[in-house]
Amino acid sequence: MNVTLAVKQYVSKMIENSGPGMKVLLMDKETTSIVSVVYTQSEILQKEVYLFERIDSQSRDNMKHLKAICFLRPTKENVEHLIQELRRPKYSVYFIYFSNVISKSEIKALAEADEQEVVAEVQEFYGDFIAVNPHLFSLNLQGVARGRSWEPSMLARCTQGLTSVLLALKKCPMIRYQLSSDMSKRLAESVKQIITKEYELFDFRKTEVPPLLLILDRSDDAITPLLNQWTYQAMVHELLGLNNNRIDLSRVPGISKDLKEVVLSAENDEFYANNLYLNFGEIGTNIKNLMEDFQKKKPKEQQKLESITDMKAFVDNYPQFKKMSGTVSKHVTVVGELSRLVSERQLMEVSEVEQELSCQNDHSNAQQSLRRLLQSPRLSELDAVRLVMLYALRYERHSSSVLPGLMEELSRRGVSERHRGMVKSMLEYGGKRVRGSDLVTPTDAVAKTKQFFKGLKASGHRGVSHRWSHIRRSADRLQPEPQHTWSPHRPGREQHPQHQELPGGSYGHGGSQRRQNARKRSPQQPALS
Repeated sequence: MNVTLAVKQYVSKMIENSGPGMKVLLMDKETTSIVSVVYTQSEILQKEVYLFERIDSQSRDNMKHLKAICFLRPTKENVEHLIQELRRPKYSVYFIYFSNVISKSEIKALAEADEQEVVAEVQEFYGDFIAVNPHLFSLNLQGVARGRSWEPSMLARCTQGLTSVLLALKKCPMIRYQLSSDMSKRLAESVKQIITKEYELFDFRKTEVPPLLLILDRSDDAITPLLNQWTYQAMVHELLGLNNNRIDLSRVPGISKDLKEVVLSAENDEFYANNLYLNFGEIGTNIKNLMEDFQKKKPKEQQKLESITDMKAFVDNYPQFKKMSGTVSKHVTVVGELSRLVSERQLMEVSEVEQELSCQNDHSNAQQSLRRLLQSPRLSELDAVRLVMLYALRYERHSSSVLPGLMEELSRRGVSERHRGMVKSMLEYGGKRVRGSDLVTPTDAVAKTKQFFKGLKASGHRGVSHRWSHIRRSADRLQPEPQHTWSPHRPGREQHPQHQELPGGSYGHGGSQRRQNARKRSPQQPALS
């Protein structure tokens, strides 16, 4: 189950269906991100797509020699843009692909607008999500909730994204959600309704082990997102910002023009793919090895090109050398900036206090270490607030809590009122009243910490010992509610103790062509509990 491959196959199929000849790829803001994450521009160019345009652009010229491949989300705005486009077509022929299910009424409106009969094809290709990694997707949403309830438009978008992933992977899953979370329940019910309504789309081949869609609420473990991360991809995302696999390095001191924005994609960068999940200490060693390999393959400055054979060998090897040179420059710059930020923001010391707060059960030492670090002028405002948030979550109901004093310390440091207010917001979001369980088991936390640090001594790097116990702890509460009438398994199937895993997704608080002739049978009901 590879979400990156699924989207790439969709895009390839779109281009293939349009046949030979010069093409323009017409997209909206979201589908532009969806395509750019899985395909480089040079790869698309090799498929005779020579122009990339936005459907909402008003400055496009008439180019009747081009075929238009339209890949759009089925929103009202996009449908309206497409209607206007078809009334005054700028290209010779249109192949239209929607990233999710589109209503019959909207199809009818498009057909009525196609007075010049330029539309060759209309299909649904279910790539309505951003494939970050082969086993991780995102919808790039923010502000999905009002308090502890869904923002209605965000619930709809999350439902569309999840059902799109299921269709792309050809899975009709059992659905489990966190019983203590109303938002998880709402999302599970919403996905179930779509599967039931569009049951002919989910008529996939039955598997011996049914897939499982597990929906959890981030508020059940608010500690993990507050901790500094020490693996390569996570550090880049946390410290530099990773947006659709792109990093903005324009603020890095002394950065060259070519490196102001770089792309980190496991699909096209072997070094990145091999080091995604390695810790920072190992990355330093691997960067050194990469540099040494580069030096060995670097052409000698005085290399003589005395014959046609010499020239041919140089030309053949130059693209590979140029690519390796770009890879080395990019990763040396990224790792160098990470090192600078770790030193400048005292992140080693910050991480040590984070581990003490999250993994140990010694309130006296924890609050002393925290107070001592809050006195440091090098500690950033954001790191100071996050440390106090960790303390508030960990010792929320401790009899000797010093949270008021820590809040005063933040005020003395000049921390803004907005940032200080986040501490209270965090308790409302992920406090004990909400999660109803302990995030850390005092009896084994210290043992785990010692074991993890021991494993990292070889690299000379302080690691992260806090482990996300969200799934393990939530499993006990993921039982069917007695009042539910939904079946705990698919009709006509035996329950299995194991399930196929679906890729992980992030929605903020964080396929095949649609069958034209649906089989006439009773809907296949997805299990929901």
